[in-house]
Parts: sequence; structure tokens; C-alpha cells
Amino acid sequence: MSKSFIALIIMCLTFSFQSNSQETPQNDQTEDLKIYLDCRFCDNTFLKQNLGNVQFVRDQAQGDVHLFFLAQGTGSGGRRYDVDFIGKNDFESINYKLSFTTDSNMTGDDVRKRILEKIKLGLVRFWIEKGTLDGISVSAPTPKVEEAEKTKTEVEDPWNSWFFRLGANGWFNGQETNNSSNINLNISARRVTEKNKFFMRIGFNENKSTFSYNGDDIVSINSGKSLYVNDVLSINDHWSYGFFGGLGTSTFGNYALYWNFKPALEYNFFKYNESANKQLVLSYSNGIRYNDYTERTVFLKNSEYLWEHSISLGGSVRQEWGDVNGEISFDQYLHDTTLNSLNFNLRTNIRLFKGFNFNIGGGYSITRNQINISSGGASLEDILLRQQQLQSGYNYFFNVGISYSFGSIYNTVVNPRFNF
Repeated sequence: MSKSFIALIIMCLTFSFQSNSQETPQNDQTEDLKIYLDCRFCDNTFLKQNLGNVQFVRDQAQGDVHLFFLAQGTGSGGRRYDVDFIGKNDFESINYKLSFTTDSNMTGDDVRKRILEKIKLGLVRFWIEKGTLDGISVSAPTPKVEEAEKTKTEVEDPWNSWFFRLGANGWFNGQETNNSSNINLNISARRVTEKNKFFMRIGFNENKSTFSYNGDDIVSINSGKSLYVNDVLSINDHWSYGFFGGLGTSTFGNYALYWNFKPALEYNFFKYNESANKQLVLSYSNGIRYNDYTERTVFLKNSEYLWEHSISLGGSVRQEWGDVNGEISFDQYLHDTTLNSLNFNLRTNIRLFKGFNFNIGGGYSITRNQINISSGGASLEDILLRQQQLQSGYNYFFNVGISYSFGSIYNTVVNPRFNF
């Protein structure tokens, strides 16, 4: 590295520190309410640009209020948000929750405005306690409007809680010697109430790749069709039962046709209404499956009926310190108990101390139940183009990471120049 280049870096750093030293010191910025926003799906830039009378801080220990967001999907295709307003330091005695929902007809702008509106409402008590009420106002509906809203809520839903979705997407790319395309079509119907959850989905997909080599074209096509129907019924706060069925084809999986039907039973060690924060679920299913294979399998079967059962234990926790999700499951064919698979999955993200985060995740599967593998094996072209599923006794993935941040605790300023 040349001396002139090093000198240029030193000059830039010096100019940067001199510019920063002219800014208002951190200690002079603490008059406003300090909030720590703990929301992975919020538009943080929009909130910083539109929420006044606050300072956003990057460490929860430095905030006056910790805004802890949880979200779950609703039957209408929207989301239910639960926001915990957790007082810190001088505000430890103030803790409460606000809940609200969005629907599938709302745009991204509508959603972020709704979130901003509820944050402002939830912060009013903290602003009162801190005494920083300049510019703060609260509006409430008149009695006439309240009566209209009451009448509105009593009107019956013309869709009877049904929600439908149509989807289609395509992806295409290419160059002189090859090109590929991916097409997906789907339609789904969902109905969710406190007592029942029904879901049906029809889908079609096709992946096509063309390679030109020495004047010849090599064409690879993978396609599949599927129909899934699930119906779950509530028993009480801890128990549920359901029925799960499927029908389809898959060139990759060697299925000319398959269908299955499985009743299932589930127990949640916590109450279902606590699922946004924590859940630990044990489930069991047992049912029948029929496979009609495109090619004869390694077990010399062209088609067969099978009984199979599954048991799984999974849970999740999300708190201020981070979140943990994990599951272990076991699947087995009953006509030959040596045909089974065991699967492990774990993901966690934990704040260990100020500015330091640790995350780890991974999964491992022992697969001894690949009864659909073709007896003819796969050619080199099939392997390279991923035309057929291959025999494998196991598969895994793993990731681990840490992050540490330090410096100014304030991060209210938004500057989008040059996208960094």
C-alpha cells in the first residue's frame, strides 16, 4: 500500500472525526423519550422519519421503553400484532400490551401507518410520565361514531370468514448456450375461526432448462401438480385434532400419482393464546398413502399402499433476550419399521450482553425411508441437472454467527444517500 494512499485515508478519517465532533453530544439528546424498537418486520426508516418526541437507541438497556413486537398470521391473510410496552430504568413500573390487526387488502404503506399510529398511542403514558407533551394530542370518536362502529361490527361477514388467494409467477433467464424458466401457479382457500381452521391449496410448477453443446440441445424438465386439504378442530385450550390429505404428481420424486390421508392429534403444553410468546407442541398422526411410480423402485414396486405414522415435538420461545425455535420428528412406515427418518431442527438468536448477539441454527436428518427411488438409477445428466431424487442416508445444514456493535447509542437520523 502506497504512502500517499495511507495519507489519504488518514485525512478522510480526520475530517470525519472533526465533522462529528461539531454535532450535538449524546448527553444533550436525552431530553426526549428513548425507545428501543424490537421489531424485525417494521419499516424502521419510516418510523424514525415520522415519530417525534423520541430518541431511537440501539441497545435495550439504554432505552426508557422497550417496544417488543410479536406477529401471527390471521385467517384473512393479514396479521395480528401484539406490542409490549416495557418500561426501563425510571419507567420500570409501567408495562402493558396493545394488540391490533391488519388485513390482506392493506398495502405496505397502510400497515406501517397502522403500526406508527399504535406506537404513538402506546407511548402517551410514557410521555405523560416524562413530562414531554409538546405537540402531543389524542383524538377519540364521538358517541355517534361509536354507535356507528358498534352497528358496523354487528353486520354479518358476507364471506363467512373465507379467504381466497390466486397466485402466478414466472422466472426466466438465459445466455447464448443455455436458458431456463420456472413457472408456478396456485390457488388457495382458507377459513379460520376459534373452533376450526380449514386450508386447501392447488398448485402447479414446472422448471425447464435447455443447454446447447456441440450443436445439440439438452432439455431438462421437472414438473409437479399438488392438492392439499387440511382441517383442524379445537378441543380446548391445549388439545386439537385434525385431518390432512394430499394428492399429486412429481417427476423429480418419481411419482406418476400419489395420495395420502392422515388423522392427527396435537397437545400444546402452553395455552394456544400464548403461542406468539411461547409454545411446546406434541403431535401424532397415522394414516394411509398410495404411490403409483413413474419407474419401478429399488424395492421392485410399480405401485403400493402404505401405512405410516409420525410423531413430533416442537417449540418456540420469543422474549426480550432473543428467540429459540426447535423441533424433533420421527416418521416410520408400519409395514417395515426399518423404513424411517429422524429429523432435528434448531434455530436461536440470543442477546448475551450489551451489543453482543449470538445465533446458531441447523438441521440434521437420518433418512431410511426413500422408497420412491428409481431402480434404474440416475444418469450423469440427471444428476447434474437434478432431474431425479438420489438415494441419501442423511442430509444436514448448519450456520453459526456472532455480532457485536458499539458506539453511539442513538440512531434516530435517517440518511439514505448512496444506499449505505
